[in-house]
Amino acid sequence: MKQLLLVRHAKSSWANIDQDDFKRPLNDRGHLDAPMMAKRILARGLSIDLIISSTALRALTTAEYFANENNILTSSIIQHDFLYHAPPERFVKAILQIPDEINTVAIFAHNPGITDFVNQLTSIKIDDMPTCAVFAISVETDNWKNWQSAKKEYLFADWPKQV
Repeated sequence: MKQLLLVRHAKSSWANIDQDDFKRPLNDRGHLDAPMMAKRILARGLSIDLIISSTALRALTTAEYFANENNILTSSIIQHDFLYHAPPERFVKAILQIPDEINTVAIFAHNPGITDFVNQLTSIKIDDMPTCAVFAISVETDNWKNWQSAKKEYLFADWPKQV
C-alpha cells in the first residue's frame, strides 16, 4: 500500500506585479499556512518519505516547509521543471519515477493542473484546489510502476481555511 499527497503551493505574493510568475515568492499568509498544513498532515498520522516539487519558487518553498516538518533534508527534494503548470500526464510521469521503497510521497505543484489531476483519481471531485490544499489517496500497490492500473482510494482533502 502506498500513499500520495498532492499539495498546491501556499499563497504567493502579488506585491510586485512585474514579478516573473516562476519566481513569485510566498506572501506572509503562505509562510504561515505551509508549516501549519505540514503539521496537520503529521497530526493525521501521515509521515512523508519523499517530496517532489515543481521548481517554481512558491511550490519549492512550500515543499521545504513540509520537508522541515518531516525531517527531510531540503536538498533531497526531487525537483521537476515539468511540474510547473503541469497537465495531469506530467504528474503520472513523476509518479512512475518513484522508487518502490518509498511509501508516502507528496507532490507540490500548481493549478489548474493539480485540480485536474486529483479529479481523475477517485470519485471525489474538487472544484478548485485552494492554496496549500492537500488531497490524499491510498494506492493499492507495492510498485509505483503499477500506478495507472492500481486501485486508488480517497483518504482526505484539507486546506488552511477548512473548519
